[in-house]
Amino acid sequence: MRRIRAAVTGAVTLSLAFTATACGGGENGGATPKTLTYWASNQGSSLEVDKKVLQPELDRFEQETGIKVKLEVIPWSDLLNRILTAATSGQGPDVLNIGNTWSASLQSTGALLPFDAKNFDSIGGKDRFVDSALGSTGIPGKDPAAVPLYSMAYALYYNKQMFKDAGIAKPPTTWDEVIAAGKKLSKDGKWGLGVEGSNLSNNIHQVFALGKQHEADFFTADGKADFTSDGAVAAVKQYVDLMATQKIVAPGNAEYAQNQSLSDFAKNKTGMVLWQTPSQTFASQGMTPEEWGVVPAPVPSGKPGAGRQTNSMVAGINMAVFKNTKNLDGALKFVKFMTSDEEQVILNKTYGSVPPVKGAQKDPSFADPSLDVIRETLASSAAALPQVPEESQFETVVGTAVKELFADAAAGRPVTTESVRAKLDKAQQQMPKK
Repeated sequence: MRRIRAAVTGAVTLSLAFTATACGGGENGGATPKTLTYWASNQGSSLEVDKKVLQPELDRFEQETGIKVKLEVIPWSDLLNRILTAATSGQGPDVLNIGNTWSASLQSTGALLPFDAKNFDSIGGKDRFVDSALGSTGIPGKDPAAVPLYSMAYALYYNKQMFKDAGIAKPPTTWDEVIAAGKKLSKDGKWGLGVEGSNLSNNIHQVFALGKQHEADFFTADGKADFTSDGAVAAVKQYVDLMATQKIVAPGNAEYAQNQSLSDFAKNKTGMVLWQTPSQTFASQGMTPEEWGVVPAPVPSGKPGAGRQTNSMVAGINMAVFKNTKNLDGALKFVKFMTSDEEQVILNKTYGSVPPVKGAQKDPSFADPSLDVIRETLASSAAALPQVPEESQFETVVGTAVKELFADAAAGRPVTTESVRAKLDKAQQQMPKK
């Protein structure tokens, strides 16, 4: 998912949605086939920025097709619950953006249109999309519930001036190097690494990649929650220990959930941050591209790759259609338009993301070295979060456990293997029983 702004809370709502006969596309009830409603996720530095980016494209779609698109940009803090409410009530948009990690969960509500061979053909074909992006579009073995719109991965961004001032010759590529650099940076009111400790989804993204490095997936092969394995416990402890033990993260970061870590980075208060394509946010904070650098997110040793060398989840935004839209033909035309090579170049260039459409990736706009890191990560060292119906609940309960552990660290309370395991065990007890 993109630029996660705040934790989503949806476990209870989600369980209700799973029991409902879900449907969508009712909000424009009496709409003619010349009208669509579209819920866009907040991709830019503000909702207003997104409206300014998207409206000219929607106007162009109307000029080409005669179909008017009514736009609403929804903040990440509200998006999941808005979608779940629409799924249970049937009063939703025709087309919407979803965080790609939610694909399987929302697919299980029955509210989203399956992208079978016919529907893929209507938008130009499945083979136009990059395989890694298609891996986060729904439950394996079923027709995807959505199509990729924006692709991202995590990388390590570093403040060049702060590194120079601290005498750090090169950016870190392993966790030991991150800690060593962080300790040199953490002085005089400045800190080595920024985190968003109250951001549940971001917590999950980080501990998922660390879990892979510790050979833990958080779910068994048959989809059961497995939060208390030695690898899962070690992954969560390693992440929280960046504040609790290594002391390269400011205690105040335990309360961050709204991009404050990016603001600190841009204001020379923090030397490093792990994030998904934040260039637009840096620019909005007055930071020029020359002031920051980017390298792949860290691994235990060696180079990023598969298995224990995984260094990111497959991040991104998917586009879905509510199954009972009153304007299916128009909705599919809109998806085709938004995933066309031309629109993919315009939108992904604006947002600093990578197109999940192969043809658009060839555009010179994406030859930027900072995007090369993202593209290479997606191609070789990123893994999709578990595509299971309970994924959204996983984000909520384990993300909350990590948040509580950061609060302990900030307050000076010990974070031990036993306390981490206890938090994760409590989280696991909150998951549906299989």
